[in-house]
Amino acid sequence: MMAKTILITGASSGIGRATALLFADKGWNVAATLRDPLRADSALRHPNISLFALDVTKADSIAQAVVDALARYQTIDVLLNNAGYGLFGPIEALDDRQIQQQFATNLFGLIGVTQQVLPIMRAAGEGLILNISSIIGRMALPYASSYIATKFAVEGLSESMRYELEPFHIRVKIVEPGSIATEFGKGSMQMAVRDPYRASMNKFLSVFTKSNSAGAKPEEVAKVIYRAANDSSNRLRYLAKPGPFFWLNRILPDAIWRRLLVKVMVS
Repeated sequence: MMAKTILITGASSGIGRATALLFADKGWNVAATLRDPLRADSALRHPNISLFALDVTKADSIAQAVVDALARYQTIDVLLNNAGYGLFGPIEALDDRQIQQQFATNLFGLIGVTQQVLPIMRAAGEGLILNISSIIGRMALPYASSYIATKFAVEGLSESMRYELEPFHIRVKIVEPGSIATEFGKGSMQMAVRDPYRASMNKFLSVFTKSNSAGAKPEEVAKVIYRAANDSSNRLRYLAKPGPFFWLNRILPDAIWRRLLVKVMVS
């Protein structure tokens, strides 16, 4: 039986890197994409992994990466849309360029890669699109409005696509991590801040950073992704260590939830 192939965006670090290594160790063919394959760490030089250059904000780069991956593996059974970063700050402090780049990477890039892969899956008569969202694709926090907006959009996009693609036996699934102990606070995070928000945002960042340090390791999220990829059901959402805040948001009345959130994170 031929090994299945997964194409992963944003495979240079964090969840993407951990997922590439897990699937490769499980015997899958892995088309791991990153903006500069020459900068990939040695762990990704795995016999089951091939590295391809891909910048999700550039249509030509997307098209070439898909062509190259298809030439190498002949098919793409699973697409993992993982590339993205977080933009933090009060909406008043964000300029047009920052917001446009956030959406270009986290949402429009995801759409562009999906559009290139779907004809391959339709021709094969099956496939799976796995989109990395977040628990904040279903609940909002302060000082992350642009980032959260992209994750809310990924949730709605995914839920709509599942209906469109079902006749072609292409399934759509969403993985929703909670806090993640990754490089998110380093290369995958951008910030903008100005008075009079500074004190409040500093408290938010302190709580956010502490939460991330105790969050799921990328390898834990990768295991959830692997489970979703091998689940033949039509289940849409897969939580990955969501944490107590998510469950409190689910069960508390809105007024109580808002008072709790403000007290813990911003006041």
